[in-house]
Amino acid sequence: MVILLFIVVLWYSGLFFQTFFLHRYAAHQTFKMSKFGEKLCYILTWVTQGSNYLSAYGYGVMHRMHHAYADTEKDPHSPKYDDNLFKMMWRTKKIYADINAQKAIIEDKFTKNVPQWEKFDKFASSWGSRIGWGIAYTAFFYFFATAWWQWLLLPVAYMMAPIHGVIINWFAHIYGYTNFKVSDTSKNLLRFDWLMMGEAYHNNHHKHGGRANFGGVRWHEIDVTYLIMILLDKMKLIKLNPVAVVKREH
Repeated sequence: MVILLFIVVLWYSGLFFQTFFLHRYAAHQTFKMSKFGEKLCYILTWVTQGSNYLSAYGYGVMHRMHHAYADTEKDPHSPKYDDNLFKMMWRTKKIYADINAQKAIIEDKFTKNVPQWEKFDKFASSWGSRIGWGIAYTAFFYFFATAWWQWLLLPVAYMMAPIHGVIINWFAHIYGYTNFKVSDTSKNLLRFDWLMMGEAYHNNHHKHGGRANFGGVRWHEIDVTYLIMILLDKMKLIKLNPVAVVKREH
């Protein structure tokens, strides 16, 4: 039970900072917060993602490219241009690494106002940090695993952020339903997104990329991350941009 609870906590805490900080803030800037709040989110992203920490700059730039080039040859991750999800994620990894290392030639529109904390990213993305978190996860399993099958969950802890990514970037472009006609294959993977905290409403998001609420088009589309953002806004910790009311097209 302890191991299962550990995986659940890692899953949802890491996912929250991925969707809240990396996606809705760094990539789309659907809300504003103080520089202190931004720095705190960097640290909490590192704490919750651990061995699979993602840079706000690398993620933000790459995600903007995904929207601009969705399902074309320039898309950093598209099931249309890779034979399987492993090839897609390997290509995504290389593009992400090139962006972070300043090796890729990026248009200004993809980098404008994307937050960057180079020193912290260098530390949090280092092999020392990643291996240190990996050792910590392994030690936790050593002390608390009570059955052999629980060890099968250890690779999930090591690779949780890529797993989050492949669920949306692969499966949400193949399975699900649509509310809007868009120029790509994005779909809403789940009717009630209990798994991805709103990220699974991918078709909604591709139609209205700057909208903080990824759900809300149908009655069952509850975006848990957005509900948390409303609370943070009321507490004056962030300032949400106005959210337009939208209706599905079909």
